[in-house]
Amino acid sequence: MSKLLRLNQLWLLTLSLFREILREPGVLFWGILFPILMTLGLGLAFSKKADVIRKVAVISDSLAPDKDSANLHYFLDKKCEQSLPVDKDDYNWKFEIRDEKLGNSVFLFYPMDWDKSMVLLKRGTINLILKESEGKTEYHFDPLNSDAELTYMKLSGIIGDGEVLPEGKASEIRPLTLSGTRYIDFLVPGLITMGVMMSSMWGISYGIIEKRSKKLLRRLVATPMKKSHFLMALITVRVTMNFIEALVLLLFALITFNMTIQGDISAMVLMFLAGNFAFAGIAVFVSSHTSNTEVGNGLINFVVMPMMVLSGIFFSYHNFPDWSIPVIQKFPLTMLTDGIRSIFNEGAGYQEVAIPILTLTATGALFFGIGLKIFKWH
Repeated sequence: MSKLLRLNQLWLLTLSLFREILREPGVLFWGILFPILMTLGLGLAFSKKADVIRKVAVISDSLAPDKDSANLHYFLDKKCEQSLPVDKDDYNWKFEIRDEKLGNSVFLFYPMDWDKSMVLLKRGTINLILKESEGKTEYHFDPLNSDAELTYMKLSGIIGDGEVLPEGKASEIRPLTLSGTRYIDFLVPGLITMGVMMSSMWGISYGIIEKRSKKLLRRLVATPMKKSHFLMALITVRVTMNFIEALVLLLFALITFNMTIQGDISAMVLMFLAGNFAFAGIAVFVSSHTSNTEVGNGLINFVVMPMMVLSGIFFSYHNFPDWSIPVIQKFPLTMLTDGIRSIFNEGAGYQEVAIPILTLTATGALFFGIGLKIFKWH
């Protein structure tokens, strides 16, 4: 078979699969309209239950040893439980508000510079930044973040309370209106990456399993079509659909919520394609053998459900126990979401996302190779 004939075969396969998808009216709603409605609803009305543990950044440059009269320095030194950090990610001070009816609120204070605190604020690891300035405690947070506002209200009521300080109880609110600090800025990249995972796993895996269960793949064995061409056409269609769905959602978010992409757009496109390839490879591997739709349903959910909950789509995965975070960060969806979110909100470029891109691409190649090797038509 000539190379030109094989390319024509691949093109016709891709075109037929496109037509098969477009014949389904649910594709328009679930693939395009539903993510937009979810973004609109969560962006306007999302409210998260108060966390038991709240992490707060303290700008270390403002805490000079000779500022014993300053509110924040006095609070951290006299009222908080001191901690000796084992590594750079450990907290230095801890304060707990006990309440038998509403539960205890534990505040962990991390000393850091301003640049690092802004990165962690955009990632959702912290939601409040404290700084001493001329004897006043400055509170920096997003005024539209209800959880950050609640953290401020609780802390402002205890810093310096019950003590007569030379400077008096003085504080100052400094609202943060920078791009990338709002909850919607955190949410939209997560919805885009979750859409990639769900669309790839259900669109490719379940589609193959359903065709196998209906004996449709058995008929294809009699044709001169190669299984690699069939799978490549299926992946091409799904990646194209994912790109269209993500583009529509992105344009909606940019216009409606005045979002901005602060990093390299070409790096984001490459990151997006690497994530698509990773989940496409996983989808082929998951669907390579089974012909039972119920078994396939379970296998797909086994892959997508843990990552959908743990990978930081709707809230930061740093809310989970510390021992679990290194494991969560190795999930393909976590790498994809962190990479896209860093480009969106932190101004990242190729240097910051090169390793995740290579890792996701290698993951896709590995699973696609294994899936192609063990793939069966019936």
